[in-house]
Amino acid sequence: MQKKSLIALLLLGMSSAVFAEDVAVNGQNVSVEANKTPVNTAKNDAAVAQIPAGHRFAVPGSFTVAVAALNSPPLTVFSDDNKTLLGSEVDIARLVADSLGLKLNVVPTSWEDWPLGVASGKYDAAISNVTVTKERKERFDFATYRKDSLGFYVKSSSPIKAITKAEDIAGLRIIVGSGTNQESILLAWDKANQAKGLKPFTPVYTKDDAAQTLALQSGRADAFFGPNVIGAWKAALTKQTRLVGSVDGGWPKAAHIAVTVKKDGGLVQPINTALNGVIKNGDYDKVLKRWGEGVERIDSSEINPAGLGD
Repeated sequence: MQKKSLIALLLLGMSSAVFAEDVAVNGQNVSVEANKTPVNTAKNDAAVAQIPAGHRFAVPGSFTVAVAALNSPPLTVFSDDNKTLLGSEVDIARLVADSLGLKLNVVPTSWEDWPLGVASGKYDAAISNVTVTKERKERFDFATYRKDSLGFYVKSSSPIKAITKAEDIAGLRIIVGSGTNQESILLAWDKANQAKGLKPFTPVYTKDDAAQTLALQSGRADAFFGPNVIGAWKAALTKQTRLVGSVDGGWPKAAHIAVTVKKDGGLVQPINTALNGVIKNGDYDKVLKRWGEGVERIDSSEINPAGLGD
């Protein structure tokens, strides 16, 4: 009963806070209510001209995009109808679709589903906080649109002051996503630590945001390690967590978040042109600013840049 009550209170607090009128995230005021209004952009004729002749989209006339169906603002958040996905990922997808002269078809999916879906042609692209890595470039093409910044967060009353290097995770229980680049970072740090005789860290895998919040607030986990924009958003909304360290990009190299498409499928160049078009015309900045993601801005989109593991 006590556990159920805690879950209910945490969910209630998060639900009411998400639609707060004005919240400061990374120094920028954000209103989910106001952000229900789409940011559209003009058709980019240069990008359209780069679409291969006769290219078959998953849904004719539409840009079908896999987006993680998680309540993880500012990247993704369900509107108050509990069906419509909002967030910066959806906004970026819309800018690309508009640029290519296509309708946007957002398909809420799981992290585990997008690789097969993109490879098989079920989705034209995945826009789901996907980091460019050497291994992924063997199967997919990438057009970058954000820096990949990661953060360590603890509950506000935690005695932990800082997590900034490998030695700091020794003996800790850390919430991390399975199969993510942040998991790879922690495993690499842990390997180095154990070679020095330090205590191993324990990964804590959870299914959703509510479970992550419960694990951290109940003391079952010591810290959360994930996208910094998600951690910053939750900290600003709930005041229940705080940042204790960040990793800019990856370890040891910088990394980027990118629109992910089928390898040699013909879409990466027009999408890259579309992204550079909205970066130039300012619509890209409108999206980042309204979701508090200006700290992850890039000056231009690149195709298949060096990634983690290169």
